Amino acid sequence: MVNFLKNNNFLYKYKILGLLFFISCHLFSQEEITNREICPPKTIFDIFKKQDDALVVKPAKNNFFLVIPAIGSQPATGFFFGAVAQYTFKGKEEKDKYSIANVGVTYTLKDQWLVNIKNNILLKNNKIFLSGDYRLYLFSQPNYGLGTDIIPPRRDRSPSFSIDSIAQDMDYNYLKFHQTVSFEVKENYYIGGGINIDWYSSINDKKLDVENGSLTYHYNYSQKYGFDNLEYFLNGVSLNLVHDSRDNQVNASRGWFANVNYRFNPVLFNNQDYSSVLFAEYKHFIPVSHKNPNYILAIWTYGQFVTRGKVPYLNLPAIGWDQRSRSGEGYTQGLFRGNGLVYLSTEFRFPITCNQLLSGTVFTNFVTASNSDSNLSLFKSIQPAAGVGLRLLIDKATKTNLILDYAWGNNSKGFYLNAGETF
Repeated sequence: MVNFLKNNNFLYKYKILGLLFFISCHLFSQEEITNREICPPKTIFDIFKKQDDALVVKPAKNNFFLVIPAIGSQPATGFFFGAVAQYTFKGKEEKDKYSIANVGVTYTLKDQWLVNIKNNILLKNNKIFLSGDYRLYLFSQPNYGLGTDIIPPRRDRSPSFSIDSIAQDMDYNYLKFHQTVSFEVKENYYIGGGINIDWYSSINDKKLDVENGSLTYHYNYSQKYGFDNLEYFLNGVSLNLVHDSRDNQVNASRGWFANVNYRFNPVLFNNQDYSSVLFAEYKHFIPVSHKNPNYILAIWTYGQFVTRGKVPYLNLPAIGWDQRSRSGEGYTQGLFRGNGLVYLSTEFRFPITCNQLLSGTVFTNFVTASNSDSNLSLFKSIQPAAGVGLRLLIDKATKTNLILDYAWGNNSKGFYLNAGETF
């Protein structure tokens, strides 16, 4: 059922990560500090302050603005650079929770522009919850087919197999507008609705040559289900149910978050089909030490399923296309796609220094995607990944970290630089 168990190389990496996990638990459990006056939190900016300035106690702020560079490389974009601006804030009441809004602009050496705007905002003493995802992409991204069995088990593939060998390059423009508004009906419980607009245009399937019989995953799917392979829309409305008892959505140390979103896509334009899509998400943050709350087991799982009708190829559930594009570390965005997708990630977060300046994490994640055309069901093929991460504290009040992660997947790997925890 699960092919990765026979991959000795990958198991070796898991053993190393398990050893790191054991060492971190053993060493740092002996340094647990409960008195913040003995070892007060310290950010990376405090290192550069004068000693006299460091002794001055300033009143805590209810907001924090951060700009960080975005630099990296992945198969979908090549080398990219840009900047991300993030604003974290809350109201004046003690029970008010922090909200996050950020804007990112990125340019890649493949001549792509990516503009992202995200919001997760609590208003009116946490009684109104806004969640939005807006994107404008002048983009290109390879397609790899449907299902998680696109990477065959080691016994069935040649030693020279690479993910690039199954990639089919595509250029397109993408406009996304997703916004939900939910209202508190009971403490930590919300009900609301939203608007969902997806528009894909100027689609250029680079390996497509119909006259010579060279067909692509995208073209075959579009022809089979009646979608224009050059442009399509998917517009709809959604019902949203939310629970959020996290103490801090920037960097939670306890509580849980659940979100169920059911989207209806009516036929509003030509080249559309009625469809519905279910998205369900769960996050749980469990303190594992009574003495130090910075030892945390974090769990994130979500599933996305086309429950009725058909959606265009690029709108099928895919790894890395969650609101903050954080799922699937170890794999390139969009590598795994299908009619349904289930994802699970676990992290063990631990302090490295008692002043919280440095902390670390070891993590694993698993993804499975179905393909109805080949009768591949969910959980029949599962792809794993694992990694390690370093955290640098950049704001005490919001507990915002600069995160650096390195992850290994099956025939894949990646480096990640972000502000705020992966989930």
